[in-house]
Amino acid sequence: MQISAALGRAIVAFAATNLDDIFVLIFFFGQKNLPVWRVVLGQYLGIAGLVVVSLVGFFASLIIPYGWISLLGLVPIAIGVKKLIDWKRKKKTEEVEVRRAESFLTIATITFANGGDNVAIYTPLFGASSAGTLAITLITFAVMIALWCLAGYAIGNHFAVIRLIDRYGHILVPFVFIALGFYILLGSQIHL
Repeated sequence: MQISAALGRAIVAFAATNLDDIFVLIFFFGQKNLPVWRVVLGQYLGIAGLVVVSLVGFFASLIIPYGWISLLGLVPIAIGVKKLIDWKRKKKTEEVEVRRAESFLTIATITFANGGDNVAIYTPLFGASSAGTLAITLITFAVMIALWCLAGYAIGNHFAVIRLIDRYGHILVPFVFIALGFYILLGSQIHL
């Protein structure tokens, strides 16, 4: 019974803290020039970083204030502004820009920056866990990332989504990143 309770808590915690990531994944998977492995690897690295920070935060008695984590919202804003400037200047072709800007590290950074709520939830969740429960939680998170990526891929590869991103993606990308950054920054103010 304890295993099913741990599994249920892990699924609910992951889904609640990563609901907004599904939209980011749909957008990344909808870009035809962006290899799937980059998105998947970036998502795994970003969530892994959030788990590590949550574990460190727990073991370090929450040294890192929640408000500081929200400053990571500046990262997608900076990426969005840079992409907007590059688009305005039209210096680079879209294909070269996608390969450089949407590397798996960029995707990981955006996932990590969007994870202030993850750290706020995961830290006490991990703190209330035994070693066995923590192991179940981390394994469940790994499976949930794969399911999230599958859902993002399925929706992102729908013909209407692909057509929309092909036609307007170069214009939407900067604004999506900037909006995500403000969401991260303003979301932390609500929790403080």
